Amino acid sequence: MGRVNNKVIIVTGAARGMGAAHARLLVAEGAKVVITDILHTEGEALAAELGSSAVYVHQDVTRPEDWAKAIASAELSFGLLHGLVNNAGIANIAPLEQFPLDRWNETLAVNLTGVFLGMQAALPAIRRAGGGSIVNISSVEGLRGSAGLHAYVASKFGVRGITKSAALEAVASCVCVNSIHPGLIASPMTESFDSSLFPIPLGRPAEPQEVSQAVLFLLSDESSYVTGSEIVVDGGLTIGVPRKCLAPENIFC
Repeated sequence: MGRVNNKVIIVTGAARGMGAAHARLLVAEGAKVVITDILHTEGEALAAELGSSAVYVHQDVTRPEDWAKAIASAELSFGLLHGLVNNAGIANIAPLEQFPLDRWNETLAVNLTGVFLGMQAALPAIRRAGGGSIVNISSVEGLRGSAGLHAYVASKFGVRGITKSAALEAVASCVCVNSIHPGLIASPMTESFDSSLFPIPLGRPAEPQEVSQAVLFLLSDESSYVTGSEIVVDGGLTIGVPRKCLAPENIFC
């Protein structure tokens, strides 16, 4: 307990799913959390559940003015800002030749431009606190391709890349910047997926709080020598090519 005591942290896309799990764990470990989302009712309900250690701010992560509002709310409510979790994200699926341009633009705006704007807005605030940590939620789809998820894949590769370029600049401000790459997570975004179609060595999707443990580590002082890194939380999904022939004598079938 207390691994992020008195740290002030913004978590985007935190009204439900993985973001809500991050907020709950951070508050349980002593943080003051600003929950942001476009889902007003759910965001308000989560803030009420978490009590005086959390506030909700309505935020569209693609709008610079909403970022300014979120930073101001964090500092007004709790004091200096120590951390940001860029968690907000959306996904659209369609064959490449039928992928609508508006869906492409929307996905990149939320998943990638939102991360860029968040780091741009948060860095000066975290610098005022003397340093801290930014955690960008990418995906295993930022490590490999996935048919149909063209905009999502592009955005998550982009998050992976900008994390590294930002980390190089942010070290001068004593700010660590890292990315987390979840695999299949049991969340509202994936509730329509058939998990049996995914060759996960651990045999199941992750619970959101299992990703939150990695978020907590990167926001805590335990990760003080970690920056520009990728933490993969995927149950082994990306460690190799799955084989149906597992008997030793048939390993190369």
